[in-house]
Amino acid sequence: MIRVGILGSGFIADSYADSLLDVRDGVLAANFSRDAERGADFAARWNSPQTYTDIAELCANPDIDVVVVALPNEAHVDAVRIAAAAGKGIICTKPLARTGAEAAEILRIVEEAGVWHGYAESSVFSPNVAKAHEMAKAGGIGELLTMRAREAHSGPHAPHFWDAETAGGGALLDMGCHTVESARHFFGKDNPVTEVFAWGSTLVHTDKTTGEDTAVALLKFAKGQLAIIESSWAEKGGMQLRHEFSGTEGRLVTDTSVTPVWGFLGRPTGYLVEKADSETGWVHPVPEETRAYGFSQQMRHFIDHYAAGTTPMETFEDGWIVNCILDACYRAMRSGTWEPVRLER
Repeated sequence: MIRVGILGSGFIADSYADSLLDVRDGVLAANFSRDAERGADFAARWNSPQTYTDIAELCANPDIDVVVVALPNEAHVDAVRIAAAAGKGIICTKPLARTGAEAAEILRIVEEAGVWHGYAESSVFSPNVAKAHEMAKAGGIGELLTMRAREAHSGPHAPHFWDAETAGGGALLDMGCHTVESARHFFGKDNPVTEVFAWGSTLVHTDKTTGEDTAVALLKFAKGQLAIIESSWAEKGGMQLRHEFSGTEGRLVTDTSVTPVWGFLGRPTGYLVEKADSETGWVHPVPEETRAYGFSQQMRHFIDHYAAGTTPMETFEDGWIVNCILDACYRAMRSGTWEPVRLER
């Protein structure tokens, strides 16, 4: 049994704790929160046997095998450094870091410590995207030519995301990291993104963030393909998660926001979907969100590979590359021109 410690007590930490319920060989063994009361609440929700208010103390626990970093972006480097020094396997939520340079430091830390690491990019593990990838890889739509992906909602859960200076960016960093990695997953990691063009603006949340709440980026691949990614914190009506793939022999579409359950509610019934803006009217709840978004499949994959001592599909190297691509996108926003992707360590 692989024993897992989760750092954090917010929405994403809940998602990882929930996903562990679907992992036969993994169990939640401890949790951390800077706030003792929040940590105790998290432990009660998920039956965590040990709660800490100090990351180093959790990582010093010999009963912990793997540490999951489910903390704000600005806390990732220090958390990874502490966990790596303790010799723990590490899973880090997306984005790996705020910049390519910071991601390179995280990658250096785990490489020098020689610890196992997995980059928790859930989108490539979600069932609909995984099925589309299987069909595309089997040649169902011929040679893949273009991809368009969109992630949108009305804004983040936690206030720390709104502080663009501390978080490292706005909607593009927060959600574009998903779609950038989806593009790399489909077009092939041996087919690098060479240059990008991007636009971003604060259209709605001018009173909340100095970062962009809306962004579009174009990614050119070495073999000539193009990915268009859209990220928005300015869209009402709940989560939008859509991918469109065009090939020489056909096309594929995935849309996580289209579910088997929908209807018109005259009265609230409780939680419907992540970032739903209304509990009444026309609603589209997402059943089993943890599984629909790929968290459970991702956690099973990571725990299986950690137990076997093998490299998972997503590692900190992937997170670093994504950060470097997003860095180029932010440069393009400022310059108004295509910018090269610099993989500098």
